[in-house]
Amino acid sequence: MPPFSSSPRALGLLAALAAAALDQAHKFWMLNVFGIEARQPIALAPFLDLVLSWNYGISYSLFPAHEGMGRALLLAGQAVIVAGLFWWMWRATNRLTTLAVGLVIGGALGNAADRLARGAVADFFYLHTTLPVGPLANYVFNVADVAITAGVALLLFESLLAPPPAREEAA
Repeated sequence: MPPFSSSPRALGLLAALAAAALDQAHKFWMLNVFGIEARQPIALAPFLDLVLSWNYGISYSLFPAHEGMGRALLLAGQAVIVAGLFWWMWRATNRLTTLAVGLVIGGALGNAADRLARGAVADFFYLHTTLPVGPLANYVFNVADVAITAGVALLLFESLLAPPPAREEAA
């Protein structure tokens, strides 16, 4: 077995730690250094603004939880999901799988840290359009969400488009 530092597990753990740390560093900077709350909105492109939006629920603000018990249930649900993803990552032998699942774990941990510390998840990137193009017509997200989306995209790539790993011949 290769040393831990070159194992797929190490790549997944590194991805999870990097995604969570980058997310939390970005949120700290936006809230405490840059002061987005007083400066918003800031147009970056015709379809993208910097704003501050507090998400009290899960994706697209579903199941909002403003009170302690609701937040505790959301955090418990996130903990169960992260534990399952961690188990998947730990058992995986493919580096692409561990990288992808690690990104999803890191994003989930970044958002869970927000919910735990602030009671809601801070989102900053407002993707919008005046065209009726579906659910992304008005979407606010953060670095953790980018990590989760990238991880899911890598898993889809792996399952649909990546060539299967080479099999060892039986001797």
